[in-house]
Amino acid sequence: MIASSLQATAPNLLLKESQTARPFTTRTKAPKKEGDISSVFVSLSGAAPAQLPDRFANIKRQLISGHEDAVRASWQRLLARLVVENAEIAQQGPAVVPQIDFSNLDNPSPDFLREVKKRGVAVVKGVVPESEARDYKTEVDEYIKTNPETKAFPSTSPAVFELYWSPSQVRARAHTRLIAAQHFLMKLWHSDDEEVLISTSQPLAYADRVRIRQPGDSGFALGPHIDGGSLERWEPEGYGLGGVYNKIWQGEWEKYDPWEASSRVPAVSDLYDGAGACSMFRMFQGWLSMSSTGPNEGTLMVNPLLQLSTAYLLLRPFFSPIKQLESSTSNESLTKYLQAENWSLKTGDAITSEIQGANPGHAQELSQVLHPHLDLSRTMVHIPQIKAGDYVVWHCDTIHAVDKVHKGKSDSSVLYIPVCPITETNAEYLARQRDAFLGGFPGPDFPGGKGESEHIGRPTLDYILEQVNHEGLQAMGFGRFSATDKEDMIGGMMAVKKANETLAF
Repeated sequence: MIASSLQATAPNLLLKESQTARPFTTRTKAPKKEGDISSVFVSLSGAAPAQLPDRFANIKRQLISGHEDAVRASWQRLLARLVVENAEIAQQGPAVVPQIDFSNLDNPSPDFLREVKKRGVAVVKGVVPESEARDYKTEVDEYIKTNPETKAFPSTSPAVFELYWSPSQVRARAHTRLIAAQHFLMKLWHSDDEEVLISTSQPLAYADRVRIRQPGDSGFALGPHIDGGSLERWEPEGYGLGGVYNKIWQGEWEKYDPWEASSRVPAVSDLYDGAGACSMFRMFQGWLSMSSTGPNEGTLMVNPLLQLSTAYLLLRPFFSPIKQLESSTSNESLTKYLQAENWSLKTGDAITSEIQGANPGHAQELSQVLHPHLDLSRTMVHIPQIKAGDYVVWHCDTIHAVDKVHKGKSDSSVLYIPVCPITETNAEYLARQRDAFLGGFPGPDFPGGKGESEHIGRPTLDYILEQVNHEGLQAMGFGRFSATDKEDMIGGMMAVKKANETLAF
């Protein structure tokens, strides 16, 4: 039935891969150089932080020009609010993370919806049956064993594998219940501009990696960071194209809405074409668990304070301490250092090019030293106890990290699966990713090389036509998007039309 449906819309999809490796003409882009996940982070790659050019001082001046007094006052309000909220997070720990059973997605409680909007993170329990999720792990292990040349990081004790097209990953992304969860999550967003081309009617697949972290591992000690670019958040040709953070630059961070989608559609998050820069609009990052893990067992950590942490990150480069932190580590000296009156707004010629933790072509990294008011040593909390089949998601601006050391007794294993709406840019990426699947290469955002092109047991076009449902085929770019949700506005309907054209349907 799936095959006949596809044949009616795009007959060339049913050609054997031996007949054609490139059934579509898509926008070409040079593949990235080979590498692994360490290429994405300065802290993992060992590279020195960049000295930013003077143009960033000019960018900073322009961002707050005419709003200096409002920004100064907003900083004081922000610091006062952080003191209160940070204390609550530290007290609650993992319990602060909102959770919901898959069976309740049709009728979520107001408390859950409110907390997700505030925290920027959620756990959807039981998305995939536990036994099925564990089978994914068994199958991934066998795939790696059959293909020992698979790249991974760290090389001495592999934890993150450069796999994008294993049978488990392909089937998990297409799972009916996972797609249903993604659809629910996209509806947490809204668009203020009904004509902007974005549809949340159907999610698009984004092929990401596999993590299998063994007990005792300390090599994959990824600290607090945000994906989706770094410097791009301040640049006029990056997130500035949609004015995503304008309210923050205007000194009105309380009016900044992290869940407004239309402003993000024109934003560019990969101006430097970094090895792991994400060019697709991911509303949420996420992973599907293939194991049971708890706090300190090689799992995810988040800063669950979305609006405030975003405002702080973006305003931090404009402020400097009047008195530096004393060598003493007493609570009294730290309190004095953090007080709002000890921090001054730099304006005019006093503005420098420094943007803490941001480096061209890398993820945005954060630390206790560079971003002291976030109190990351206390406010980076673990995800609660997770079972195989649970789906963990976090907003694309959420600060997240992983345990420095896996202190558990069994592996901590996940399939990275984000949540992506239909936009023109996302459809263009999907077309290139579809080509990558057919050839067995990494997705366009990821380090290049031969990838899985020579892997034994890699899914083929015939495999997905037999194993993947129609929704999954659509998500992968192998099926026509047919209808939009009744909630979709004018822009949503046009986004679906444009996506079908881009995908040659």
